[in-house]
Amino acid sequence: MSRPEILVGDDGRPRCGWIGTDLEYRRYHDEEWGTPLHGDRPLFEKICLEGFQAGLSWITILRRRPGFREAFDGFEIETVAAYDENDVERLMVDERIIRNRSKVLAAIGNARLTAELVRVKPGALDELIWSFAPGGPRPRPRTWADIPAITTESEALSAALRKLGYRFVGPTTMYALMQSAGLVDDHLAECWRASDHEV
Repeated sequence: MSRPEILVGDDGRPRCGWIGTDLEYRRYHDEEWGTPLHGDRPLFEKICLEGFQAGLSWITILRRRPGFREAFDGFEIETVAAYDENDVERLMVDERIIRNRSKVLAAIGNARLTAELVRVKPGALDELIWSFAPGGPRPRPRTWADIPAITTESEALSAALRKLGYRFVGPTTMYALMQSAGLVDDHLAECWRASDHEV
């Protein structure tokens, strides 16, 4: 069954149809998705969670996000960067998160890379990610077919992070990050959030 382009909630607001009937998805759509997000720690968290999401649905990660935050010490960069093998084993038995060793190791490795970046220049991760935000106005998507999975900007962001040694930062994953962190605004034209601001 195909998902609708727009769903009208019990509050009368039309929303992007990907939220379905899940109330947490609706809150995320209304309050976070497409809203500009800044800061090294919040963006590091996004990189981690988008990496854990690879191959899974975002709602799976969203429902587990509180557990992820507890297990990963609030995604404090220096703290995660200092994790050792004992922490890896602790995480691998923590049922609140996605227990994928490659993704756990990538999150720790990415924390170490991020820690090096921001020690030299606080705000460096924020600056790096936002440097790939598309410039200028663009047409607001009207249907799901108008929304790409990969863009030249997400490919460039992926390449830049991979060059630094980051893992689980493919171009599709990075486009999802760009959507969730508000570098792009893919709320459909008929969604109530589309009236918040122009693209």
